[in-house]
Amino acid sequence: MIARIFLDHPAKVDETFLEHMAFALKFSALLFMAAGAALVHAFVPCLCEKTASGIIKTLYERTHNRG
Repeated sequence: MIARIFLDHPAKVDETFLEHMAFALKFSALLFMAAGAALVHAFVPCLCEKTASGIIKTLYERTHNRG
């Protein structure tokens, strides 16, 4: 049960649990940054015009061909 919960998915993308945790935490931080940029852009449209979409594009490219 523990292996299924914590180890199976990281193994599918050829990572250890800790490697996968680090990747997911960085991914999460970048999503928060994208959300912040989108929020700034909502109030001041001339700021952060492409920031959120650029971050999301980068994240998509990093995850597209993983396990």
